[in-house]
Amino acid sequence: MPDPIYENRLVTKFINAMMRDGKKSTAESLLYNAFDIIKGKTKDDPLKVFEQAIENVRPMIEVKSRRVGGSTYQVPTEIRPSRRTALGIRWIINHARSRSEKSMPGKLAGELLDASDKKGTSIKKKEDTHKMAEANKAFAHFRW
Repeated sequence: MPDPIYENRLVTKFINAMMRDGKKSTAESLLYNAFDIIKGKTKDDPLKVFEQAIENVRPMIEVKSRRVGGSTYQVPTEIRPSRRTALGIRWIINHARSRSEKSMPGKLAGELLDASDKKGTSIKKKEDTHKMAEANKAFAHFRW
């Protein structure tokens, strides 16, 4: 089901990932307050900033551990689209929670704005994941 205000499924997915202890209304109000902060700072559509942030954070490739002949290799594998989105959402939420601003809407707005500008800790996480995959591409033949 799309969310009631923006009629967007990605927003609903984000709210459900942000929710703790089944408190959906709290998660909704946090996200919508973050959208208000984004609208105040950028004078732009917050949904557009949100979608751009998710798109910038979504990883293309990740490493998975494969045990072959007694040794473990980090094998780079492509990620299916639904997992890409889930990872991007999870990284944004986790890095927003660890920011130093006072309120959660402020933290979330800051992380979304940073991610849409291709900077911040969630983008760094994506780049680190891609670097690790690039460093281990010699083991790509173990993929199956």
